[in-house]
Amino acid sequence: MSLFNVYPLYDVTPVKAKDIYVYDDKGVEYLDLYGGHAVISIGHSHPKYVAAISNQVEKLGFYSNAIQNPLQTQLADKLEILSGCKEYQLFLCNSGAEANENALKLASFHNGKHKILAFNNSFHGRTSAAVAATDNPKVVAPLNAQQKVDFVALGDLESVETILKENQTCAIIIEFIQGVGGLDENTTEFYQGLEKLCKQYNTALIADEVQSGFGRTGDFFAFQKHNITPDIISIAKGMGNGFPVGGILIHPSIKASFGLLGTTFGGNHLACAATLSVLEVLENQNLMQHVSKISEYFLEKAKGLPNLKTIKGRGLMLGLEFDFPISELRKKLIYNHHIFTGGAKNPNVLRILPPLTLQKKHIDVFFDALEKELK
Repeated sequence: MSLFNVYPLYDVTPVKAKDIYVYDDKGVEYLDLYGGHAVISIGHSHPKYVAAISNQVEKLGFYSNAIQNPLQTQLADKLEILSGCKEYQLFLCNSGAEANENALKLASFHNGKHKILAFNNSFHGRTSAAVAATDNPKVVAPLNAQQKVDFVALGDLESVETILKENQTCAIIIEFIQGVGGLDENTTEFYQGLEKLCKQYNTALIADEVQSGFGRTGDFFAFQKHNITPDIISIAKGMGNGFPVGGILIHPSIKASFGLLGTTFGGNHLACAATLSVLEVLENQNLMQHVSKISEYFLEKAKGLPNLKTIKGRGLMLGLEFDFPISELRKKLIYNHHIFTGGAKNPNVLRILPPLTLQKKHIDVFFDALEKELK
């Protein structure tokens, strides 16, 4: 049997990793400035993380959600404290796409409406409604296209209100810093305007924090810079540091009932142990404060790069936009300098999504390599 061929692959085979570095089957060391799509938050193979999963799997790796699981309660309590999202309720699942799927479904249950409003260049996942709300026709099958989705330009409150007036939109779903789309974001005025319109027209506001959450921007969530209160917050990627886990935080105005949502693997014992260890390390190593400081150093180093149009993003969710497509540059960084970076829908954007443990010496290595290639 062969693999279904859906990924173009670089000729690198990682076999182990430690903190900010990945090692291939030939013993070559790579500097990881991509974190496997922003998944690695506290560093590869962090000892607290390894111990938490190892200890838990020795005792109980999985049982169903039909029984008590105190780890889920511990996780909800710890998440409330560190995120500052008071009185939200937690539903656990397995991935970012599944988180957004459940968020959209819950919004529709809550207000009885059926349409979605999303934004140009959005990416929310590859499942049914989540992929329909993703602005990329190549990944939307005819089955998914049956979902009713309106796409609007970031910043266009007038078009948003025109659509919401029709009283058919169950949710606005938005990345406060776009990931795959290319690190675009808008103003506090725009985001607060969205919140006001959602309240006015009985529409749920979903903050997609799958990539930007868990400290990556220097705040726990990217939306917190703008002083708003989403109805639902979707989370995944960095919350498990590589273990598959996702979830949604649900505002208390949305009421639960038996059977409303469900999952087999979501919130399993190993997933909870992994996420609890991530939260512990985020807190004990002051990683959010570190992200804000190290980001300043990165931004200073980036100034004056040749061919650089702009720097996008916040914290360690960054994009370097050049005046040329960066696909060949990425290959040169991998094969000539052994540095992992990312691309975006915008072909000129080099995405930087490293573990939050990134240090100045790593940034120096990256910019030395970048300057050599840009010459």
